[in-house]
Amino acid sequence: MAKSIKKIRIFSALEVANLCGVVNQTAINWIRNGYLKAFTTPGGQYRIYAEDLVSFLDSRGMRIPAGIEERFKDDVDWSSILVVDDDAELNDLLKRWFGRKLAEFTIFQAFDGFEAGRLLAEKRPGFVILDINLPGIDGHALCRRIKEDPGFGKPFIVAMTGLDRPEEAQAMLNEGADAFFAKPLDFEAVAATVAEFAQKAKAKDV
Repeated sequence: MAKSIKKIRIFSALEVANLCGVVNQTAINWIRNGYLKAFTTPGGQYRIYAEDLVSFLDSRGMRIPAGIEERFKDDVDWSSILVVDDDAELNDLLKRWFGRKLAEFTIFQAFDGFEAGRLLAEKRPGFVILDINLPGIDGHALCRRIKEDPGFGKPFIVAMTGLDRPEEAQAMLNEGADAFFAKPLDFEAVAATVAEFAQKAKAKDV
């Protein structure tokens, strides 16, 4: 699977207005009133990052225009995996395992929720291996956020936990996880699941 080229999406105030179905002055007023984050070009024109526009719309309960979602799809790196687990030994084992079994993928590592959020925003991986028992982090809430925030590109999420309880698995699936594994992990099954999701992504040409 070819590696995506990272693009920075920036809109003018007029483009925002057209996407949201409002007049140009309304978009400018959003910016001037501090509702919509923007920066100014040397020529004095407003410019808005796609992520900031999505955050603004989401915070106000407004529909995310299809045009924005399509632009976000271009940025998702479907040839990268983010492993999120504070257990450094397991995190490293997963990285090495994926490196052997899925050599075409780039593997990123996060050992806490803050680092996970940064890498999700910067690298936009197509696949997230998420331990839901991160210290100080509600794994259920984090899973929902990853799935619901278009800024992350809606990656496939493989959740994992040391709590081998059927209700825990169902809860994570309800929160948006695409698959669930209890620890100790079946590494072969996890790798096979990621490969299966990768084929689905490729078939959809996302």
